[in-house]
Amino acid sequence: MNILVINAGSSSLKYQLIDMDTGKAVAKGICERIGIDGIFEYKNNKGFVRKENVEIKNHVDAFRMVTDALIDKKTGVVSDPSEIAAVGHRIVQGGSVFDKSVLVNDEVIEKIKSLIPLAPLHNGPEVDALLASREVFGKDKPQCVVFDTSFHSTMPEKAYMFPIPYEYYEKYKVRRYGFHGTSHRYVSHHCAHLMHQPLEDIKMVTCHIGNGSSIAAIKNGKVVDTSMGLTPLGGFMMGTRSGSLDPSVVTFIMEQENLTPKEMNEILNKKSGIFGVCGYSDDRDVTRAEIEGKPKAILAHEMLNYQITKYIGAYAASMNGLDCIVFTAGLGENQPSMRYGVCMNLRYLGVKIDPILNDQYVHGKEGKISTFDSSVSVYVINTNEELLIARDTKVIVDRLAYASAPDKTKVDPEDV
Repeated sequence: MNILVINAGSSSLKYQLIDMDTGKAVAKGICERIGIDGIFEYKNNKGFVRKENVEIKNHVDAFRMVTDALIDKKTGVVSDPSEIAAVGHRIVQGGSVFDKSVLVNDEVIEKIKSLIPLAPLHNGPEVDALLASREVFGKDKPQCVVFDTSFHSTMPEKAYMFPIPYEYYEKYKVRRYGFHGTSHRYVSHHCAHLMHQPLEDIKMVTCHIGNGSSIAAIKNGKVVDTSMGLTPLGGFMMGTRSGSLDPSVVTFIMEQENLTPKEMNEILNKKSGIFGVCGYSDDRDVTRAEIEGKPKAILAHEMLNYQITKYIGAYAASMNGLDCIVFTAGLGENQPSMRYGVCMNLRYLGVKIDPILNDQYVHGKEGKISTFDSSVSVYVINTNEELLIARDTKVIVDRLAYASAPDKTKVDPEDV
């Protein structure tokens, strides 16, 4: 079974075609600058294709380009679109409406639309991609949606509520939702597999550290807290995002600089975080500047490590213990110095890291980096959100096939 996985933005569409027999992507790429001066990239084991200044007026055009590339006689990997069993879409905000992945129908689309005010930069373009996919593949092609927020839906009320007038929750659903849930779910289950223990028996902190970052506390297999809040701006500092602040910092700067909410939002999302401190957002640039002894770059890394350490320590306290820490995503998988700095500050918890293993686990290599006598196991795990989206989609499609099959003696996919 081949499943097409889609991650859409306002002017981009990332895609992977995953062979579910192997769990491997047989083709992948991206459509960028949709509606501007389009760029199309496509890669598989037969080669790499890049086209610039191509006309990609909208997401419908993007889907057609992807489909044409997948069935192309020279570079394609399938002979006909019918060989694509289903399409799985990443949706950022599921609110309190969706606590699991679902099959798309008209009602689901309308509910996702209703959540656009909570994630206007994400849910709107993702709905556009859903509708475009339907137009290109037809309504009979199963479409499934996997939500970044659903894994965090197990948080208790004491963790997801904000200490503001309760009426704002009732009127506008202002609360902590959390994001990167697909990544946190994937690495937590994979880590439990590597530990040869049921996830339900592990107190785990998963650290998705990249240009956008979040940390989750997982106890008894369920998220009990997470760093991001109403939007992906909350939590600790990121590439260009501020993370959580004293609210008065925001209002003070707005008053002093005479800024509108939109202008302030732009500063907090695109001009703050590591970039705001040292002028670089790409960690490779920050690292080079740190090696050169530039004080602001050194400060930026010290701040990041300090804030990550605080979240891990707080979550260990909230779970009354800690068995495992996972580092994942761009920095988590490829920045040994960050992992070392954070873990050295957690020695009071009995965390002991092997510096040699820590340096080795980069560029796709994953595994345990803590010592044999460490009280807390520490792992580097490569996240694979696309594979998890494909797996969820396959389960939904298999259940759909089971429900419509005349022979009910088959095993229900829900029981597998």
